[in-house]
Amino acid sequence: MNEGHRHTPTPDKPLAGRRVLVPRGGPWGDGVAASLRQRGAVPVIAPLINFAPTNDQATLEQALADLADGAFDWLTLTSATTVDVLYAYRAVIPATTKVAAVGETTAAAMQAVGYHVDLVPERDNSAQGMAEQMIDLECEPRNVLTLRSEIAKPVLTRLLIEAGHRVRSVVAYRTVGVPVTDKIATDVHSGRINAILVTSGSVAEQVVEQFPEIPASTVIAAIGPRTAKDAKRAGLTVDVVAERQTVDSLIDAVARFTLPPESETPA
Repeated sequence: MNEGHRHTPTPDKPLAGRRVLVPRGGPWGDGVAASLRQRGAVPVIAPLINFAPTNDQATLEQALADLADGAFDWLTLTSATTVDVLYAYRAVIPATTKVAAVGETTAAAMQAVGYHVDLVPERDNSAQGMAEQMIDLECEPRNVLTLRSEIAKPVLTRLLIEAGHRVRSVVAYRTVGVPVTDKIATDVHSGRINAILVTSGSVAEQVVEQFPEIPASTVIAAIGPRTAKDAKRAGLTVDVVAERQTVDSLIDAVARFTLPPESETPA
């Protein structure tokens, strides 16, 4: 195959030949890579973050045992990673316990492994949006289990407690950085990577730390306004913000931004 062949974007392959860095691996990364390939892109899976067990597994295990026993009216999930934890522990969620997921990505991850989801915020896919909708639904005090990452701000817990609910907030996992290979680092610094997907504040911090010199031509794309804000706070210049906090919305935004390439702009 001729390495020098230039791929020309078309309406059905708007990202033809574009190399896009996918910052997480596993099933999530594979799904994103498949979506990128459908649009003609060359996905480069380079996990920048991974998830380590909580430092307090006994507390998590007790919370999951109580969950299985029907102790909670609601379970709240603010990331798809928490779903991986539930699945790894073979957690049992009784039919009597309602499940709130922060967005479509988290809800889809739940359904993919066989769990039910009762609430996804309609307007604001954030902990605050989820809390507001739950508070609107529940007039009486309820027992709520919130599973979160070690670094998550306790917005959800605080708002639910202020509304009179009984909340047990438990750390389900820790987020840790993963060093990329020298080849990936070189490809980013040389501009061979055309776009970097930023899917969380943690990813943004790793992008800044691991790629100190990102060419101006590299598109930095954030999965929603909240992540864009976190990315800017971390020191990134964000070029593209997905309208909705979904992978498809993020990839569509990148496709719109990068087409047509500068050297192929029609007269």
